[in-house]
Amino acid sequence: MPAVTVENPLVLPRVAAPAQTAPQRPVLHVGTAPGGFEGEGFPVRRAFAGINHAYLDPFIMMDQMGEVEYAPGEPKGTPWHPHRGFETVTYLIDGTFVHRDSHGGGGTINGGDTQWMTAGSGLLHIEAPPEELVVSGGLFHGLQLWVNLPKKDKMMPPRYQDIGGGKVALLTSPDGGALIRLIAGELQGEDGGHQGPGITHTPITMAHVSLSPGAELTLPWRPDFNALAYGLAGRGTAGTERRPFGTGRTVVFGDGGSLTVTADATQESRSPNFEFVLLGGLPIREPMRHYGPFVMNTDAELKQAFEDFQAGRLGTIPVGEE
Repeated sequence: MPAVTVENPLVLPRVAAPAQTAPQRPVLHVGTAPGGFEGEGFPVRRAFAGINHAYLDPFIMMDQMGEVEYAPGEPKGTPWHPHRGFETVTYLIDGTFVHRDSHGGGGTINGGDTQWMTAGSGLLHIEAPPEELVVSGGLFHGLQLWVNLPKKDKMMPPRYQDIGGGKVALLTSPDGGALIRLIAGELQGEDGGHQGPGITHTPITMAHVSLSPGAELTLPWRPDFNALAYGLAGRGTAGTERRPFGTGRTVVFGDGGSLTVTADATQESRSPNFEFVLLGGLPIREPMRHYGPFVMNTDAELKQAFEDFQAGRLGTIPVGEE
């Protein structure tokens, strides 16, 4: 971990330090993600379990997939299944996954890649390891994030984005202690704004940060966005109050114009840096009804989504893929 890196972060553009008048976001909550299984039985951690949706909006859920070292014959994926009303963001850190959908989208995700699927009005899709990985086994680790769509976009045509690891914006902190992979959204830099490649209907920021032992990262953060952090590996603290968090723990920040994360001076032997994901988004603040693979605004719309799926109106599995 991770696939996309640089030997010397000091060669990268630097993010800007927050204005002195920007209030620091306090830490409202630090929770531990419970474990579970998804699809055909691959292990996940439910990053947002038990967190009030008012703090998550516009995000719905996020699963950390793995980190797991599969033996030959063990790699697993998901069967064909439907979605409607939101976007899925699959960020792979280690391993390989193949995505296919009934709308013609899809491709292979390798370490460092992101695939962004706007389900919109609905489709069927499948995510599975390639045959060669099933045969050989190997390391698998990634994230899947669900981002809500506002009512006006829920029935838009499906769309698919393939974001190779080489497309992410690479940035560093003013002292070079952080490597920031900006997947979506914007971060202010010393030389202007820096934009991630992900195209979002709901404005969000998503970044994977590697923070050197003992380093501190303080970023300007849009005051109208929420702010979350999730630990992938290692340990550190959140906020100026230094609330401890690390692998498998989620931080909810309160209001403000900047946020701070600090890496512990000593890290785990398996991870030389503190690895975490930063998320923020513009709350939609609309009624939400979520059941299984559908996220709509009303119970009637959920019922309609199930009826449309059962009637085959969300697409069909391509011939030979059953």
